[in-house]
Amino acid sequence: MILSQINLCSDVLETRCTLNVLLPQRKPTNPQDNYQTTFRVLYLLHGYSDDQTAWQRWTSIERYVEGLNLAVLMPAGQNSFYTDMLHGGKYFTFLTEELPSIAHDLFPLSSDRADTFVAGLSMGGYGAFKLALSRPDLYAAAASLSGAVDIRALVREHQDPGNAAWLEKMQNIFGDLEKVSGSPHDLFALAQKVSETAIKPRLFQYCGTEDFLYRDNLRFRDFIRPLGFDYTYEETPGDHSWVHWDRMIQKVLGWLALK
Repeated sequence: MILSQINLCSDVLETRCTLNVLLPQRKPTNPQDNYQTTFRVLYLLHGYSDDQTAWQRWTSIERYVEGLNLAVLMPAGQNSFYTDMLHGGKYFTFLTEELPSIAHDLFPLSSDRADTFVAGLSMGGYGAFKLALSRPDLYAAAASLSGAVDIRALVREHQDPGNAAWLEKMQNIFGDLEKVSGSPHDLFALAQKVSETAIKPRLFQYCGTEDFLYRDNLRFRDFIRPLGFDYTYEETPGDHSWVHWDRMIQKVLGWLALK
């Protein structure tokens, strides 16, 4: 595998940002090989307070994708919940429009929806489902590991005077918190809308039974199961930690059936 760290200037974010990329290293047996092969793409999203290095630092993702003809793009999402923030960067637009355009200019990546996937943990799990459910035309599959899938509950549970700082952060991201339910930030509303269309992404959801987000994940599981998605849910004993995400990202790669 080739590891690249790309420092780029984003017009959408109006700043410089960093992208880590794992790219298969082709070994042509024919000297006349014209290198026209393209790679499938997995956008792999980090969690709250992490950055684009997290998956490489805490898992063996490079080893797990060896031989899969899969490029892994790990963008820096800051603490944006991968949305177009009210006060802050437009990370949803960056991830769905600008970044793919830049990445396809730099690397031999497939542009087919069937070859494009997104996954993440915690905040990144929310981001993965939000991207896929908002733009099912772009992503064939999405995986959420211990995801903050019920953003309504995440906001509601912190609406008290003792969490004023967190409340302010959420307002800066999502705007009026009283209007989050049913909005484009609400995965439940997005899933309901996509269920009524012909194009649905495959979905994989995991959460540990001791995870503080477990009840939120159960609510989303029970909501989406009757909606007609190709949907897989798994849970194991476990909390909100890398020991479980390292194991589960291997499951996700197997679930994608890339070989």
